[in-house]
Amino acid sequence: MVDADQTFIIVGGGLAGAKAAETLRAEGFSGRVILICDERDHPYERPPLSKGYLLGKEERDSVFVHEPAWYAQNDIELHLGQTVDRIDRTAKTVRFGDDGTLVRYDKLLLVTGAEPRRLDIPGTDLAGVHHLRRLAHAERLKGVLHHLGQENGHLVIAGAGWIGLEVAAAAREYGAEVTVIEPHPTPLHGVLGPELGNVFAQLHHEHGVRFHFGVRLTEIIGQDGMVLAARTDDGEEHPAHDVLAAIGAAPRAALAEAAGLEIADRAHGGGIVVDERLRTSDPDIYAAGDVASFPLALFGTRLRVEHWANALNGGPAAARAMLGQDVTYDRVPYFFTDQYDLGMEYSGWAPPGAYDEVVIRGDAGKREFIAFWVKEGRVLAGMNVNVWDVTEQIQNLIRSRAQVNIEALSDPHVPLDDLVS
Repeated sequence: MVDADQTFIIVGGGLAGAKAAETLRAEGFSGRVILICDERDHPYERPPLSKGYLLGKEERDSVFVHEPAWYAQNDIELHLGQTVDRIDRTAKTVRFGDDGTLVRYDKLLLVTGAEPRRLDIPGTDLAGVHHLRRLAHAERLKGVLHHLGQENGHLVIAGAGWIGLEVAAAAREYGAEVTVIEPHPTPLHGVLGPELGNVFAQLHHEHGVRFHFGVRLTEIIGQDGMVLAARTDDGEEHPAHDVLAAIGAAPRAALAEAAGLEIADRAHGGGIVVDERLRTSDPDIYAAGDVASFPLALFGTRLRVEHWANALNGGPAAARAMLGQDVTYDRVPYFFTDQYDLGMEYSGWAPPGAYDEVVIRGDAGKREFIAFWVKEGRVLAGMNVNVWDVTEQIQNLIRSRAQVNIEALSDPHVPLDDLVS
């Protein structure tokens, strides 16, 4: 039973943390809620950082989860620019890193997110080397892209994942020259496989992006602290005024690991191990969002999902579990992207090797289609490209685990709802 004398602490001030705090109050929790954020900005959403805000199409204030006054109005103790450097599970306290203040908790939620992976090569200390994870990164990069566009400057991007491609699209819209370095043979290879990765390669080729596949950056060359070029392991040098490292993100699980909580192995994302209620190996500590590795029975595996929908839904689910409600977190993974005139939504999980075939419904050449990743006649994942209002049907297909008629699956005239018996 939860009572008004209890203290719930949330460590991590992103979307998951803000939505967890909101849910606690919405569900009637009247105890103390403490939200600790290591950034000085109020909690915000990350997708605009590589999309609308980076392109200058959305205002800075549009990224915030709540108005600044909302936290005080809802009696949320918001600590901005503060870090937690220790969890004492025996005493049930967290320690603030700046002054050593100890605060006791009854329930603790870790939503510490992820951080950009760093390039381990010479030259990363140069002024023109960038990452994109935080609002401050986006503000800086926005100015960089504007300048590169005006000066016909060159941006080299290490990594052809979602962030790399979205920044490439933004850079081209500003008018910058863009080269993308990717060790795999296609963009998004680990997510979409070679069949659909080529759709994005062609899209970016048409907008003037240069790709260099099958190679890695080995050095960023500079002079007087500024970037001049980027060298790859095939010996080529690519002109560059700025470099973006977009080689993925690592879960910020060090705090949990130091506290003795179970951490997933690398094959399962390396995050904090949680059960279907988002509870860690300590029954009074929960984790959600990018840092959590949760079981998904639908796919018979454990996943760590770094996308917006996971934070949006995971934070509230953890909050309800902290309140003692019956929670099973089994959302189908979902993410979206916008690049040039292409809009896409993806549902499911189908890494290379997990599926037998990719079935296309519609016209891939016109980039107006749905792709399905299928194994033994069952849909594992679906991606709708410039086709809208079909996410629910696609997720129903995935959840049904029904064997479908492949010919009907590929036929745009057969309603998706009819494929689920």
